[in-house]
This record gives sequence, C-alpha cells and structure tokens, in this order.
Amino acid sequence: DINEQQQHTNTSHHPSQDQASRQDKTADNGLRLAITMVLPAASVLRQAVSSVARRHVAASTAAARRGMQQVCSPVPVCNSAAEAVSDVTNGSTVLVGGFGLCGIPENLISALHDAGTSDLTAVSNNAGVDDFGLGILLQSKQIKRMVSSYVGENKEFERQFLTGELEVELTPQGTLAERLRAAGAGIPAFYTPTAYGTVVHEGGSPIKYKAGGGDIEIPSQPRESRKFNGINYIMEEAIYGDFALIKAAKADKAGNLVFNKTAANFNVPMAKAAKITIAEVDEIVEIGEIDPNDVHVPGVFVDRIFKAPKSEKRIERKTLRPESGTSSPSGAHDEVRAKIAKRAAQEFKDGMYVNLGIGMPMLSSEFVPEGVNVTLQSENGILGLGPFPTEETVDPDLINAGKETVTVLPGGAFFGSDESFGMIRGGHIALTVLGAMQVASNGDLANWMIPGKMVKGMGGAMDLVATPGTRVIVTMEHCAKGGAHKILDKCTLPLTGKHCVDLIITEKGVFDVSPDGLTLVEIAEGLTVEDIQAATGCGFEVSPDLKTMA
Repeated sequence: DINEQQQHTNTSHHPSQDQASRQDKTADNGLRLAITMVLPAASVLRQAVSSVARRHVAASTAAARRGMQQVCSPVPVCNSAAEAVSDVTNGSTVLVGGFGLCGIPENLISALHDAGTSDLTAVSNNAGVDDFGLGILLQSKQIKRMVSSYVGENKEFERQFLTGELEVELTPQGTLAERLRAAGAGIPAFYTPTAYGTVVHEGGSPIKYKAGGGDIEIPSQPRESRKFNGINYIMEEAIYGDFALIKAAKADKAGNLVFNKTAANFNVPMAKAAKITIAEVDEIVEIGEIDPNDVHVPGVFVDRIFKAPKSEKRIERKTLRPESGTSSPSGAHDEVRAKIAKRAAQEFKDGMYVNLGIGMPMLSSEFVPEGVNVTLQSENGILGLGPFPTEETVDPDLINAGKETVTVLPGGAFFGSDESFGMIRGGHIALTVLGAMQVASNGDLANWMIPGKMVKGMGGAMDLVATPGTRVIVTMEHCAKGGAHKILDKCTLPLTGKHCVDLIITEKGVFDVSPDGLTLVEIAEGLTVEDIQAATGCGFEVSPDLKTMA
C-alpha cells in the first residue's frame, strides 16, 4: 500500500516526468526493433555484393582464359593459292564464281592448273576466255564436264563441245543460280516455269557429241513437269559442289565476305552450295572490322580464305562513253540497228523496270523518250544500270550482262545472281527486250543454238521470257544473211521459249503477236505490204490502222 501510495503521489505531483519516461521507453524499444531489422538486411546486402563481385571476378578471369572465344570463331588463312586448293582431288565437282571475267578467283584457278588436277566437273556461268579464267583449264583438258549457261566467245569451249571432247550441260542462267541457291538452303529440287516446252524440259539436248562431232553420245534427260495455278513448271534439282572457288573483295578472319559491285554475281550462291568453300580475297582484316550490316556472305559458309598477292582483273569488253557525252559505245552503229533500237525505246513507259539483252536491245537505252524514266536491270546483278563510263571511271568490277563496262545510277543497287533472277521470275521486271534467230507466228522464240554448228548458250533468255506477265519484245533484222526468213510458221531451231513473244520489231515493220498469229501494225517508210510478205516466212494479218514506222 505504501508503495502504491508513493507511486500515486509521485505521479500526481510530477506528471511531466512520467510522460517523458514512457516516451523514452518507446524510443528505446523502436531503436532496438530497427537495429534488429537492419542488421540482418545489412548482412544480406553484404553477402549479395560479395557474391556479385565474386561472379564478376570469375567471369573476367574466365574471359581472359577463353581469349578468342569472345569473338566469332576464325577460319584458316592459307599462305598461298596452292595451299588453298591442295585437297581438291581428281574427279571433284568444283563451283567457280564469276560472270565473264568479273569476280573470278583467278589465282585459285591458276593453282588448280599448276597442280594438274583433272577430270573435273566445273560449274560456272561460263568458262572465261581462251587464255584466262577457266579457259586455261579447258586448254589443258583438265575439265571433263562444264555445267554452264553461256559459251559466249570462248572458241575453245565451243570447239571442244562440238567435236565431242567435252561434256557440256547447258542450263538457263536463272535456273543455274537457283539450283545453287537451293543446294545451299538444303532444298533438293524445285519447280520453275523456265524452259518449259524446250529441249531442257523435253530432253535430247546434246551433253556430249561422239568423237568428231555430229551424232549425240550423251543426251540430256527430260524433266518432270507439273501445273500450278494454270501455269506449267518443270522440276530442277539442286547442284552440290565438293569445292567452291569464289572471289570477294574483303574477308575478316571469321570468314565473313564482302563483294564489290557486280563481282558478287554467282559467287554469292556458290559460296553456300559446296562442302568446302575457298575464298580468294583482295584484303583480309581482323575480326570485328567488318560491320555485321555490311556482310554479304556470313562466315558459316566459308571454310578457308586466301589473300591474293595480285589480281589482273582483266576486262572482257572495255566500253567507253564518247567525248560527246552520249552513252554510245565506241564505234558507229549502222542505221538499221539504230532504227530498230529507237523504235523499241518507244515501248518504254514511265516508271518501268526493264531488262535489255545484249547488242541491239541494249542500244535502245540511248533512245528513251524525253520525260520517260525507266530503271534498267542487268541479270548479272545491277538495278539502275547507267551509261558507259569514261576512261577515268572504268571499273573491272562493274559490267553489264554483255560484259561491257558500265556505271550505275544514283539509287541503284547490286546483288547476287540468285536474287537477280528472283526479281525476274517473280514478275518484278515489266518488260524485256532481246534478240532472236527465229520467231514463229505463234510467239515461239529461238535464239541460242544451231545444233552441231554454233552454240552460244541460252544465258538468261529462257528465264526472261518464261515469266507470266512480263512483256517480251524481240528486236532483230528481218532476214538472216543471204535473205533467209527469220519470221516463220514454226521455228526450226531449238526453242528458247514457247508462246512468249508479244511484239516483233525489225527494220521493215512491227508485228503484234497473239495466239491467233501475227498482225502487221507498222510498216517502214517506202515499203509495201507486198515487200513485207516477200521477206516473211509465214502469213500475217494487216492492221486496218496500219501506221508508218516511226
């Protein structure tokens, strides 16, 4: 009782002291609680920081130990061309990049020649010239079979084929590019409209003549065909190589490749289609020095690289712009050819994408009507083909499909042969102009071969005329040398395409072509319908609105 009374007395006499005491106790309890909570958190934080630090140190140490694993894996760099091709054996299938002489791996080809490797199957768009590129392997009889689209001006190539010394599998250029692309993508076969109804489809084309020429020893085999969406297609199989010899402007040590202008051509799909790809390059840089955005062929496709000590980069057809400032090639064109080309140019419409064949068709680019803007596509890998260069601007890595030196317009683009023919087959080219040996009244076209006598190859023509929706114009002189008819009821030469021609332009007149036959719609000044009938090997209708040829 006394204690309770004393406590009551103290409380009643000192209320402020009692309140302060309670506040002190509350504060002490809060502090103890805070300390109890903070100390474990601080311990956890210290442990976490320590763990991160340990991991960082461990990662840094591992990175230092791994070294080159922090960049893409390198590929072998060969010290010489001979070393690069040392494992190419007799009987190998070798894919060889290039178009004409542009972008060919000239040092690797020379090394194969020096090694004496023989019985080769060479897959290449063409075989260079007699004394350069694959031509030197033909001269030394190291090639057993060529798979190509174009013989061109290589006389030894043509001679060996016609005399039965060489097997030649002529393949449409776009089909060749796609067969290679398919191999690199793991696609064993595909369907294409190209060459339907020709000897490529039906078989029987000579792959090898008997010794001395004449009779066929090895004929081509027919292709399977199917119809999709009302359009006829044939099946083509992928082409796989044991080795690919390609040429690039630059490589890094991870094998990433960069090409220069039209030197990309067949190098791009071939790099992806072989068991072993060997790249001859002008420059090798360290890993990381090529921006990933600038890589044309990733290093995964490349097995070894070799820096060429020198490259001749021979130009097949150096073609210059005259000092007058026009884009005419050196040398005068006769009036007949110019007249035909000028009339063909009137078919150009503003905004068109147009492909022009070699020779007279290309000449039509000089006569584009004022106010009309067309973009020219060249199947070797240019969109925005420009005029011929001056002497100072000649570039061996910039040529057209005729192997002539050219320029490119602002806004143009370069790409590989597989992408180029994707544009063509995909119907993105509105108009193609090309030459012909014969045209039939139903629109059949022949322009690539005289069996047993002359073989130029189909090049890209079969692809260009096979695309539904692409308008096809033939420019040619009305009669052959000696006055033989070139416009016929039926072509007698192997076909380039069936029912594909829409318009024929000659120096004598212009014919519309339809399923019903030919209609003369324009006639050259000074000629009569009877003159045209005498020069033409088939009947034709005459338009009631017949005009004088402009």
